[in-house]
Amino acid sequence: MRLSSLLILFVTFATAGLLSLVAASLSADLIEDTSKSSVELELSKSGMDWAEVHAEGLQIFLAGVAPSEADRFKAISAAGRIVDAARVIDNMEVPATAAIAPPRFSVEILRNDAGISLIGLIPESAARDRLLRELQDISDSGDVADLLETADYAAPAGWSAASRFAVSALKDLPRSKISVQAGRVDVTAMADSPEQRAELEIDLARRAPNGVEVNLNISAPRPVITPFTLRLVKGGDVTRFDACSADTDKARAQILTAARAAGLTGNVDCVIGLGVPSTSWGDAVATAIRGLNELGGGTLTFSDADVTLTALMGTDQALFDRVVGELEGTLPEAFALLATLPPTPEAEDEAVAQEFTATLSPEGLVQLRGRLPNDIARDTTDSYARARFGTETVHMATRLDDTLPPTWPFRVMAGLDALSLLNNGSLIVTPEAVSVTGNTGNTETNARIAQLLADKLSQTDHFAINVTYLEALDPLAGLPTNEECMANIQALQDETKIAFEPGSGTLDASAAGIIDKLAEELNACPDLQIEIQGHTDSQGRESMNQALSQTRALAVLTALQERRVLTKGFLALGYGESQPIADNDTAEGREANRRIEFVRIFPEEEQAEATAEEGAEATDAEAATTEAEAAPSENEADATEAGTAETTSEESSEAASEDATEAAETADEATASEADAATDDTAADAPATEADATADTGTEAAPDETSTDNAAQKDGEETQTNDTN
Repeated sequence: MRLSSLLILFVTFATAGLLSLVAASLSADLIEDTSKSSVELELSKSGMDWAEVHAEGLQIFLAGVAPSEADRFKAISAAGRIVDAARVIDNMEVPATAAIAPPRFSVEILRNDAGISLIGLIPESAARDRLLRELQDISDSGDVADLLETADYAAPAGWSAASRFAVSALKDLPRSKISVQAGRVDVTAMADSPEQRAELEIDLARRAPNGVEVNLNISAPRPVITPFTLRLVKGGDVTRFDACSADTDKARAQILTAARAAGLTGNVDCVIGLGVPSTSWGDAVATAIRGLNELGGGTLTFSDADVTLTALMGTDQALFDRVVGELEGTLPEAFALLATLPPTPEAEDEAVAQEFTATLSPEGLVQLRGRLPNDIARDTTDSYARARFGTETVHMATRLDDTLPPTWPFRVMAGLDALSLLNNGSLIVTPEAVSVTGNTGNTETNARIAQLLADKLSQTDHFAINVTYLEALDPLAGLPTNEECMANIQALQDETKIAFEPGSGTLDASAAGIIDKLAEELNACPDLQIEIQGHTDSQGRESMNQALSQTRALAVLTALQERRVLTKGFLALGYGESQPIADNDTAEGREANRRIEFVRIFPEEEQAEATAEEGAEATDAEAATTEAEAAPSENEADATEAGTAETTSEESSEAASEDATEAAETADEATASEADAATDDTAADAPATEADATADTGTEAAPDETSTDNAAQKDGEETQTNDTN
């Protein structure tokens, strides 16, 4: 009985324990499922479906790849709103962040009368201080507003070349904005005239460095056109503008459309300018061109509000009357039309032909022939032509004819004005017309001649223009590039060597020709920067050769300056014997090593200005030292070859005295004795013989007889084998 009660008690406790385990397990599963589903729901509401949720007991594990660190933090916060934050275990990952890309470097440079301002971001290595110094030199007022920021990144490719070009361009653009990026420069500027704009565009395009994209937007104020002129010629299969002016883009489009309908071909433009006589200019010109086309040809001239229409000879009278009548009714009120139908010419006696001709040769010589009305007109024409073309270039051979029209002298003067605008050509004045023919290097000459004749001739006077533009005569188109200049300079050096007096820094008389040619080439490239290098062979002392090469380089620079070459960007440096191009053991090699070289300085190869200034300051002293030190070798050779006396003695004595002074400073007793001997030689007034010169050399060689004898022999060799050193 007792055993049965104990068994019942044990079974009861066992059953209770088992039920407790089952209840605890079910409760844990319920808590896990509830927590997991609640957190998943919250994350889904927050748009974070990428997160994965796992529950283990009371802990909530978050896994998955978060788009960013911020999204990861948001997921943890969302789970913390459902369960205690201490229960949230973060197993999420975030993709590796890509390396931060370098910033885009750019600079805006503004220049006006108030100064220069900069704003933008540049690399730390971009030499900011030097940039500011250069801009201060450019600014008229010296004011530079620095709003630049820097970043510690390497300068991108093309940045240095672009920034150097921008600074160079800014010098020529007083009113401009220049945007600089790596490999790109955008220039927005204003020029004083269309001509200056064309020159700037050509110059900047030529100076643009390789690998840099240069975009130019240079504007110019509209020119004042006086008189406001347009002239259209239509004859046969040819239709052309001698001059074309418009006041607006719309008027220009109207005129060109009407002209192309009348047979105009090719790329033709109208100058947009100020001074139009009426706002209806485009309508009036287009209407008149259509009338000229209906007539089949002729000339149409607008000079301000005066309109002259000349039909082709032989045009039907009825057609002419109808077209002119329609034009008179349709032209705006401000314009006055004068229409002419030339009569059929009758046979004329050539012996009494009334004509004045003037010819201008390419060399500038002017021949005046034909007829003038009286002595006053002849004297006036002669004086006027000499004032226009030069006193010594005009030859007058005219006859007097008192039957000429009263306006004849005025037509001749106007024609001479037009002829002066050409490089070469001819002028023919007849009772019927004024004709100008020739060649020019300016694309605007046709329009200028048309404006001039329309202004100075009366409305009833007819004129014809046949001017050809030749690119070979255009001074801007013919300018060589810096590379072409360097090639020409090298060709000149290959042809002729720059010679100097033996052992001296003085140019030989034979060098004048090549220096003249070099100056001509350098003047054609004013922005070219070069280094004039002096080189010698290895004969003589190294210090002497260094000083001699510096003196010779400076001598060439001075000779170029005397020929009015702009040498602001030039350097003159001597390299002595340090850069041989041939073997110094042979006479031919030493001849090749004694030379002057011209080396181009590129913008990226910045040269030390301090070196150039130091060389310039030491010029006088170095020149004196060079002549004194070079004198012994020169005098030995001269004494050996020619047996000259007095000059050789004085120069040898000066060299010996200088060597004696150097020896005294080194406190060498043997050299001091040599200095005494040299001083005695200096005091001698008698001319030195060849033996005296040899004795001086021997005294100087006392400390090291063998080496000095060899040096003397080499110095003599140098003087004898090459007259350029």
